[in-house]
Amino acid sequence: MNRKYKVGGYVKLAKLWERSKDAAVAYHSSYYAEKFRDDADKRLVGVYIDITGNKEIYKRPEMVHLLQDCKKGKVNLIFSQTRAYLAANTCDFCFLLQYLFDMQIRVDVVTDDDDQRIDTILDVDNQRQSLKELAEKYTSIRRKDYLEWRIRLEDEMTKAEEK
Repeated sequence: MNRKYKVGGYVKLAKLWERSKDAAVAYHSSYYAEKFRDDADKRLVGVYIDITGNKEIYKRPEMVHLLQDCKKGKVNLIFSQTRAYLAANTCDFCFLLQYLFDMQIRVDVVTDDDDQRIDTILDVDNQRQSLKELAEKYTSIRRKDYLEWRIRLEDEMTKAEEK
């Protein structure tokens, strides 16, 4: 690997975890710290944990924060234990991918799940390009929806900056 990765670990937990928030935050923070402790190519810069019932990406404060940090160049690798943490459905997943691929800097995505593993760094079977094509095709079909989604997301980013 010839580049250093600035990792943002992302977790989306159901609202019922609110009662055990401290334990959940401690567990996931520890998980990511351990995961990247000895990795010379990857440095953990933050763990972003949403505990919410909101499925939409733009309604998740920590996902919004993570995407802001990607835009600013603070994070260039989003790592999640599962794809389901990133997006609740195909639409949001494709919109998220398109948003990431449209950024000025390259942002990679890696998930740790065995079933539907994503790793745009290793890029087995040209996965990054395949995901890019999927996102482009999906968003071209739902262009108006994507543009509205992106506006909502960027509005939330602006609100978060003002806080």
